[in-house]
Amino acid sequence: MTQRLRYGPHPEQFGDLRLPAATGPHPVIIVIHGGFWRAAYDLNHVAPFCDALTAAGFATWNVEYRRLGNGGGWPETFEDVALAAQQPQCSPCAVAVGHSAGGHLALLLAHHALVAGAVSLAGVADLRRAQELNLSRGVVDEFLGGYPPEEASPAVLLPSGVPVRLLHGLRDEIVPPEISTNYVDRAKLAGQDAELLALPETGHFELVNPESLQWPEVYRTIAEISAMVCSSSSSVV
Repeated sequence: MTQRLRYGPHPEQFGDLRLPAATGPHPVIIVIHGGFWRAAYDLNHVAPFCDALTAAGFATWNVEYRRLGNGGGWPETFEDVALAAQQPQCSPCAVAVGHSAGGHLALLLAHHALVAGAVSLAGVADLRRAQELNLSRGVVDEFLGGYPPEEASPAVLLPSGVPVRLLHGLRDEIVPPEISTNYVDRAKLAGQDAELLALPETGHFELVNPESLQWPEVYRTIAEISAMVCSSSSSVV
């Protein structure tokens, strides 16, 4: 069952809540799509990903948010995701899972203690390095709008008090794997519970494709961190 719910007055402040067919409670996954924070990409991109997780017994809250071109940027984009993570359908043990720019936002939720754990899939975890690499024609500068990258970069806001896991394809040409490597190296030095799974023969989009060869690793990581931080008594009813 899928319900479209609003979490704020702006047209982009909504999300799709999917609940498994079985009677709950169910563990909750907050899903945050990517697209380099641009309005050209929306939550429909990860709908099959959410369907697969829901079929496996998770409640999924697929979040839309303001993006570049429709009122987004820093800090508005993160403010939306933070507000979405505090809605009644999100339990205290919810785990945030984000892809690409959504990975950046999922890690920020972890660093601001708004979720119990986070999984970044090819995430933009280090904004300073992404800026130096001029990813997607300078999109980091566009997203920041004059704010320093340190203010919005998970690689700087270390450590957080919750576990994080990062998956990244070694053949990713959209967000280079060094972005996640830099984050995890810095996180471990800061005492953060952080692990990186680098996947060979993997590009950028396989990580959110439930029909890909990489899906079992993605699913296992999400299931393991959810089980680590969550008990059925604190899940969605």
